[in-house]
Amino acid sequence: MTTHSKSRTLFAVYLMGFLIAFHTALPTYINSSFLNVFLSENLVGVVYVLGSIFTIISFFFTPSILRRFGNYKTALFLIILEICSLVGLAFLNSSPWLLLLFMLNLVTIPLVYFLTDIFLESASTNGKTGIVRGVYLTAVNLAWAASPLISGLILTDGDYWKIYLASAVFLLPVILILLTDLRRHKDSEYQTTRVWQTTKIIWRNVNLRNIFLANFLLLFFYSWMTIYTPLYLHKDLGFSWGEIGVIFSIMLLPFVFIQLPLGRLADTRWGEKEILSWGFVIMAIATGTLSFVGPGQMFLLAGVLFITRIGAAAVEIMCDTYFFKKVDSQDTNVISFFRMCGLSAYVIGPLFATVIINLFSFEIKYLFLVLSLIMFIGLKFSLGIKDTKPTLQ
Repeated sequence: MTTHSKSRTLFAVYLMGFLIAFHTALPTYINSSFLNVFLSENLVGVVYVLGSIFTIISFFFTPSILRRFGNYKTALFLIILEICSLVGLAFLNSSPWLLLLFMLNLVTIPLVYFLTDIFLESASTNGKTGIVRGVYLTAVNLAWAASPLISGLILTDGDYWKIYLASAVFLLPVILILLTDLRRHKDSEYQTTRVWQTTKIIWRNVNLRNIFLANFLLLFFYSWMTIYTPLYLHKDLGFSWGEIGVIFSIMLLPFVFIQLPLGRLADTRWGEKEILSWGFVIMAIATGTLSFVGPGQMFLLAGVLFITRIGAAAVEIMCDTYFFKKVDSQDTNVISFFRMCGLSAYVIGPLFATVIINLFSFEIKYLFLVLSLIMFIGLKFSLGIKDTKPTLQ
């Protein structure tokens, strides 16, 4: 691939990532409240657990599908399937169908991101991984930062269907990008996902093992925050969806502003270990503080959530940068395991939270204190990796 064609492909993937993120982010923070309309709080977490289990199973078949159909055709099919599921969520009223489509949505989204990783990895080089991943994550997180504000404006009276329909609309340009800029994508020799062999490869490599576990903790953090923060703010603290939109948009700003500079620093000056470690410390301290913020303290709450995401943004870009310096686009078995490792957090996380809530009669606010203690475990994994060698520029 020439430098010009790589640049064009990278731009197309950046734009694709932005649009996919916008479609994902619009309903993310209202999903649990949407489910809560016809399911109890105890069962909301169970739906996420089941969706994550089905997603993990689907990842085992993905390399075989890619070898047969290629990344381009598979991505196009999944995008169309995702649009159909969102339209169904917008207009159907039957609870069983809504649950089925909701879980289909949960399964499809991680697969689409996985295929986007392959497009991105094929157009990047190791010496530029931090910068490339930083630009990509900045584009993705611009969408995440803006979407809660837009969701808050759209969602006026529990009319969740508007959010799902808007989410589907953002995927239409993605089809155009696939048809015009990515249809000539050259597929690698995708490796079969042999569970035991891949597990041994990862476990025997201390650096890969530690970055996998660090990424697992990050996704564990996201699983609790995505499900229980909206419920806590809306149901327990009484914030309106408009106010929650403002809070979440402020909360997500660190992903927009710090990931690209940190990715560049990891490539050129510092290693990943220090940034990763500080990220976990910031996440842990700020998350625990959430348990002590009371009703009516909107901007204090937004500030504390903002600080949690400073830590999360640092951990996310370092996990991605470090991992993708260690693999190539043909290593689909390891890449899929990396994504499955994160997905397993969406099984274990909500399941663990559900057990805690039911067993100890915990209020939701105390989940943040428990999560804080769990995040400190990340230091064991971040300090256990060996920094990649920066390329001074």
